[in-house]
Amino acid sequence: MGLDLLDAALVFGIFTLAGLIKGIAGFGLPTVSLGLLALTRPLPEAIPLVLLPTLATNIWQAFGSGALGPTLRRFGGFLLAAAVCTFAAAGQLARADAALLAGFLGLLLAASSLLALLGPRWPMPPPRAERWLSPVMGGASGAVAGLTGSFMVPAAPWLAALRLSPDMFVQAFALGAVVATLVLAVSMAGQGLLPPELGLASVAVMAPAFLGMAVGRRVRGALSEAAFRRVVQVCLLVLGLYLVARNLA
Repeated sequence: MGLDLLDAALVFGIFTLAGLIKGIAGFGLPTVSLGLLALTRPLPEAIPLVLLPTLATNIWQAFGSGALGPTLRRFGGFLLAAAVCTFAAAGQLARADAALLAGFLGLLLAASSLLALLGPRWPMPPPRAERWLSPVMGGASGAVAGLTGSFMVPAAPWLAALRLSPDMFVQAFALGAVVATLVLAVSMAGQGLLPPELGLASVAVMAPAFLGMAVGRRVRGALSEAAFRRVVQVCLLVLGLYLVARNLA
């Protein structure tokens, strides 16, 4: 993929912004970068460009903090269901209407964040309910990831509803995103949707993604848990409205 200087600067800025949002909220890199990249290039070219930085940044978030063992034990069913359902749904990605799916994803994001911001404070589910609901939410998130390329709904709202600490929220979400991204990449490769020539460009955009994420993590460290949860929901709302406007307007 040939990039002139202006195009390269635009791509650098897109991945820096997407990394900044991910560093603050723990999610959003593929959604922001794909949405903005789609303004200048076809989606089949944009998706392979995003997969490697998405995978790398999520691995960093998943394994870059402590308490990995407790997080894996608590969310093992969530992760397993996410992997299975991503694989089951990913085969439809090449045949589905990408704009319609992205717009539907935006509607889900906007609705869930508005409920969290404006509606009543829902009680945290008891441990017994969490045990059976967690795999359901993981499976639903994997199915959405397989269809849209974005592991956000209902994963991010569900994890936010559990009132996790910021670090555990980010770690649990990142583990789910690693699983979904790996399964999606394998499926896309099997369908011939990962052109080898995009590999070098995908490596190159990891630098601005990590730069933005490092800055975002510093911002997140200065926020209280209540402020962090508000930032999560506002980011979900903004991303959702953007996807709706971009694909359904």
